[in-house]
Amino acid sequence: MLTPLHIIDTTLRDGEQAPGVVFSLHEKLQIAQLLDKIGIPEVEIGMPAISRNEIEETETICTSGFKFKSLGWCRANKQDIDAANKAKCQHVHISFPVSEHHLAIMGKSYGWVFNSMKEIVSYAKDYFELVSIGAQDASRANQEFLEEFLAYASINKVQRVRIADTVGIMNPFSVSKMMSELNNLFPEIVLEFHGHNDLGMATANALAAAISGAKAVSVTVNGLGERAGNTSLEELIMALKISLGYDTGLKTEYFSALCAFVEKASGRVNSVSKPITGNMVMCHETGIHTNLILKDINSYQILKPETIGSEQPALIFGKHSGSNAITSFFQTRGMNVTKEQSYSILKTVKQLSTERKRSVSERELLNMYYHMI
Repeated sequence: MLTPLHIIDTTLRDGEQAPGVVFSLHEKLQIAQLLDKIGIPEVEIGMPAISRNEIEETETICTSGFKFKSLGWCRANKQDIDAANKAKCQHVHISFPVSEHHLAIMGKSYGWVFNSMKEIVSYAKDYFELVSIGAQDASRANQEFLEEFLAYASINKVQRVRIADTVGIMNPFSVSKMMSELNNLFPEIVLEFHGHNDLGMATANALAAAISGAKAVSVTVNGLGERAGNTSLEELIMALKISLGYDTGLKTEYFSALCAFVEKASGRVNSVSKPITGNMVMCHETGIHTNLILKDINSYQILKPETIGSEQPALIFGKHSGSNAITSFFQTRGMNVTKEQSYSILKTVKQLSTERKRSVSERELLNMYYHMI
């Protein structure tokens, strides 16, 4: 049984960090509205310290009456904290480099981390309901130092610590080991897992973190983010629900609308086979599949379309189609075809699909019928 899992969406911050992605204020508000509609409890709005305009836009979102808690991302300095405060963020996240690699290239030391944490956390607590700190590049950090980092966070009464797989190097086994050990050592801290998808394992890693003691997970819509992206909101929530039987309480029937809007606003087109919301993930062509899908959707489909606000599964007509799919297509339109007619149309469909290396459209199917009668 999983402990209650807190979901933090960071589409407006880490998602927008994907190269070339820029959300207008109108788009940010639309995304925030859709996130609020599905019931996301906390949204990382952005990095207010980027500019005065970013402070103003973040403040607009933070003061628009949404039910979620607003979170501002900051570096470990007072100027960033002040910017998040001006933007009216309710929560603040302060990121610290913890791997030797990141510390070296940033010109920082272990001592700087501890001294800065004490000073900045104390400063931030005067302004925000919740102070979260991030262990940036935790997946490549020295384990002993990472544990010291968490111990010092506990001493300084930090409410939540983000364990970030910044370069997406982890796998479900290493995540499970790390999160279990840290959770056993620091049960008083809310551990958050933040994954990246460089090796295609962000969703699986987040799932492993949730099973292994993480009490929070940060995600983005469509997995939008730098390089290969982040843990996908819709994939994680549906994996929790279907694979583990854990219901987060989010209104998944709005997922299709949310994902479609972020896809359009970001200019990042999803693969048609993108899990959960890809345009073709509820389409079937093979005769063996379509025969059973027509009898019972559960035969080859674990997702019910209405669960994510999608349309009914579509039958695609092509090289692998069977005659039952042809017959069903015409019957649903009040057009009866004989067995011989369906076989004849199927033969034409297979030939056309093979020659043109694509599926056959509904218009083409209707034309075949009309040419036959």
